[in-house]
Amino acid sequence: MTQSQPDPSVSDRSVTLSDQLTLACGQVLPNRLMKSALSEGLADTSHGPDTRLERLYSQWGAGGYGLVVTGNVMVDRRHLGEPGNVVIEDDRHAEQLARWAKTTTDGGSRIWMQLNHPGRQANPIASREQAVSPSGVAVAIPGIPAPRPLTESEIYNIIERFATAALVAESSGFDGVQLHGAHGYLVSQFLSPLVNRRTDKWGGDIESRMRFAVEVIRAIRAAVSPSFAVSIKLNSADFQRGGFTEEESRLVVERLAGEHIDLVEISGGSYESPAMMGRGTEPVKESTREREAYFLDYARTVREVAGEVPLAVTGGFRTRSVMVDALSSGDCDVIGLGRPAAISPSAAGSLLDGSTERLVSPVISVGAARRIKKVKSLEGALDLQWHTDQLHRLGAGKKPDPDRSAWRTVATMVERNGITAFRSSRRGLDTTAADAKAIKKFRFERLVGRYVANPMMRGLTALGISVSLMSDIETTGRKTGRVRRVPVSVKFDDAGAWLVSQHGTRSGWGANITSNPTVKLRQGKTWREGSAEFIHDDDVALRARSFAPNPFLGKLIGSTFAALQTTPVTVRVTFTDLPN
Repeated sequence: MTQSQPDPSVSDRSVTLSDQLTLACGQVLPNRLMKSALSEGLADTSHGPDTRLERLYSQWGAGGYGLVVTGNVMVDRRHLGEPGNVVIEDDRHAEQLARWAKTTTDGGSRIWMQLNHPGRQANPIASREQAVSPSGVAVAIPGIPAPRPLTESEIYNIIERFATAALVAESSGFDGVQLHGAHGYLVSQFLSPLVNRRTDKWGGDIESRMRFAVEVIRAIRAAVSPSFAVSIKLNSADFQRGGFTEEESRLVVERLAGEHIDLVEISGGSYESPAMMGRGTEPVKESTREREAYFLDYARTVREVAGEVPLAVTGGFRTRSVMVDALSSGDCDVIGLGRPAAISPSAAGSLLDGSTERLVSPVISVGAARRIKKVKSLEGALDLQWHTDQLHRLGAGKKPDPDRSAWRTVATMVERNGITAFRSSRRGLDTTAADAKAIKKFRFERLVGRYVANPMMRGLTALGISVSLMSDIETTGRKTGRVRRVPVSVKFDDAGAWLVSQHGTRSGWGANITSNPTVKLRQGKTWREGSAEFIHDDDVALRARSFAPNPFLGKLIGSTFAALQTTPVTVRVTFTDLPN
């Protein structure tokens, strides 16, 4: 195979998308197009890869990419980034992993596994324990609880987990691994002075804050063979005031270039400031829009300190000519494609053969939220989940749906996080199977209400967003005697209102009205007094769908009840403040 670097005798030859790239480990990438990591959420109930991943990756493997990087593979099943993560703690899923790798390499692409630990960004529904981070600094996203600081022994344990996962990946047929050091996950948290406030050797100046990343890379390299590729995905910056800066990022690249890594992928932002999707807190420069790639300016400045280590840039590339220019200028060596690969699995092949000049990647939004700066992170999450929906379609053997409504994704977000979250077994419950199932169900329902539904409703109300089906109910605590106020969905009529208690008489406010039926209900800006009672023989699904005049929103509410697998009961509130 020919070397990727231009022959000195033809030094004026431009680098093309189809040029090979030889890495330091000796591995050769067949071209310069990389399918960047997209979190799939397609693990089975034991967090092993299932046939849906094989079906999905067989398409990417045959899609023309020189390199395919998997989505998040977690190294600790107690801490998941989202439901459905594949987890590697040992070789228990070796056969499934081998099939996953083979379905990709059979198509002609190299496949690297992205290894990750979510740290403070752990999904509170899917994870088993309190989130951890360098320091106990909470992420600024509604519904995500504060983490606890890691002990030093736990830090070393996580480093070893990364090394173990890399070794399993190599033995299973993967060609390399990528350490996820971007987008606000644990490695990125150690690098950020906003999150890492430790005063020991793992925190402080940038030399100490990069220690965790360096030690993980060293542990992985020591565990795998010299021909196995080791890379890192790194933020150019966090795009947050007082956070990880471009200058610090360059120092990290310079340090890691001496640690025998094979590729540095440049991205940026976090889920608090999702610059990786063009949704950062700062507006995108017009010059950047013209060049498309969000982080190409940074890549140019880091080229010298990276030395011989190739650079991949991911984020914003859509046009073939722009990609070629980025390679020919020497600003980067590999073009990373993320979201376009979810819409067109064979995007790389169409770019290589010239049949496609520009890739399509819709901007996903629910409309009004785009004008509200405070909810950019929620829009970013919606965008990611919309593309995850496309991956689920591909994994199910269906075609992508570029016209899919953002509101349909809102429904599947609830469904996916709900059903998948408590599929995995929890250990240490000394109960019968039926009791354990009930406990898991109740814990899940409580987490959804506390960390997802209630914060979302309160957040929308605080932002001044209201619709007729959203309200608040006040009940009297049966034990404390204090007023309890929670958001609810409601349909008003002349005599009162209809509600649904999501958890029946087991919910907090449901138990309260069993003890004391006197309530207050917000109708617009007015609080109405009433008396509440459970209507056990009412058709809850039909009642819930009647709350929204829009047919789709009605179905969304109904699907939410089904997705959360609860036992809802209809509640009738009769107004007692009507004039005589």
